[in-house]
Amino acid sequence: MRPVRQARHVRQVAVSRSLARLSLPRADLGASLVVFLVALPLCVGVAVASGVPAELGLITGIVGGLVAGALPGSSLQVSGPAAGLTVLVHEAVHTHGPAALGVLVAATGLLQIGLGVLRLGRWFRAVSVAVVQGMLAGIGLVLVAGQVYAMGDAASVPASGVGKVLGLAALPGASDPVALAVGVGTVLVLVLWPRRRRAARLLPAPLAAIGLAAVVTGAFGLPVRRVEVRGLFDAVQLPSPASAGLLTQAGVVGTVLAFALIASAESLFSAAAVDRLHRGPRTDYDKELIAQGAGNTVCGVLGGLPMTAVIVRSAANVRAGARTKASRILHGVWLLLFAAVLPAALGLIPVAALAGLLVHAGCKLVPVRELVPLWREHRGEAVVLAVTAFAIVATNLFEGVLVGLALAVAKTAWDISHVQVRTEDRGAAGLVVRVAGNATFLRLPKLLDALEALPADRDVRLELDGLRHLDHACATALEGWVAGRVRTTVS
Repeated sequence: MRPVRQARHVRQVAVSRSLARLSLPRADLGASLVVFLVALPLCVGVAVASGVPAELGLITGIVGGLVAGALPGSSLQVSGPAAGLTVLVHEAVHTHGPAALGVLVAATGLLQIGLGVLRLGRWFRAVSVAVVQGMLAGIGLVLVAGQVYAMGDAASVPASGVGKVLGLAALPGASDPVALAVGVGTVLVLVLWPRRRRAARLLPAPLAAIGLAAVVTGAFGLPVRRVEVRGLFDAVQLPSPASAGLLTQAGVVGTVLAFALIASAESLFSAAAVDRLHRGPRTDYDKELIAQGAGNTVCGVLGGLPMTAVIVRSAANVRAGARTKASRILHGVWLLLFAAVLPAALGLIPVAALAGLLVHAGCKLVPVRELVPLWREHRGEAVVLAVTAFAIVATNLFEGVLVGLALAVAKTAWDISHVQVRTEDRGAAGLVVRVAGNATFLRLPKLLDALEALPADRDVRLELDGLRHLDHACATALEGWVAGRVRTTVS
């Protein structure tokens, strides 16, 4: 009887494992539909805000699912066009023209692949979190300031970040009240819809807000500006040899570096956040960087927008029950089917509603809740965050990030360059001065003040054994001080 029972047990285990395997596609199928519904309006909104055809946002979402989604790295995070790159893409399109976008994105992808092959993906985690948060906050502020004009169907938008902010005072008189009401209503739906949990489970808030705006404006015939539809294949712009020549210009190279830095940092920080949401395999940062690079290379060849891993879509994927990368691949399939079968549906969407969607997304990029506790516990980090954000608004994204990085490095140098000067009086034997720590030029005033305060009529023995680091400026200053004292010995 025992062999028979064992055989039955083996068959039951085999059947249960088979059923478990069959349940994975069902979970991933449901999650892919949720991610598709979340990604659809965001892809369109990011493209319109970037100043390119709406279909290019769908192309990037499709590539993010079918290419980046199929490659190893992170199993559950979803890639596509991101609001965080909208400001930089708009600047690049405005400066270099739409035809140059493909070359910029393809070069970004190749650079990311190279960084991944060199196993530099993990080093992106060494970037100061305050700089990254400040970068996103600055992007959010510029994005909100710019999209408020689009919410009101304004005829013109100031070019600079400061101009956008200062021009908000005159916006009510220059905006269309009907379009502005549609945009504000979209923001209200985005804020209030998630509070109705049952409704939010059936229909994601972005799709509900955009769909409701399209229905209301269409049913009442409201005269608002709508998304222009060109068709998926007509929107594709293959890079030309002439546009490839732009890569020899210093400004274009700086834009590519900014694309690569921001897209890579956002993707890898998103991967770290997604890993905390599930118990599955952890992210391989170098492979994920190669996957993002491959996706951006394909996007560039097709003339699409740059892509990153996006935390909103990734979190929706995890919460919807996704278990494998099949969910993110399928979400790309659904985007492709929609773009091929129902492209005319994009023409029903009001631009003001998409602007409201991005205003809501931009507000989420500004870490208002985290800023107060950060100021209390790590005041220097809060200063780096704020300066980075305001530098981006005042100048541009690339220069603002460089300012933030420089300030973060300076702050770190100041924090680690601690020097202690201790004086021991040995009576007739004189004074013993022990210097310990890291003597850098940042602490040179403190060091010289302590030494120059010593009595001039006493013998001084200067002990430097406790120094872990002595830079050239401090060494030169110490030599000069010693030379100025006749009765000083150094050990």
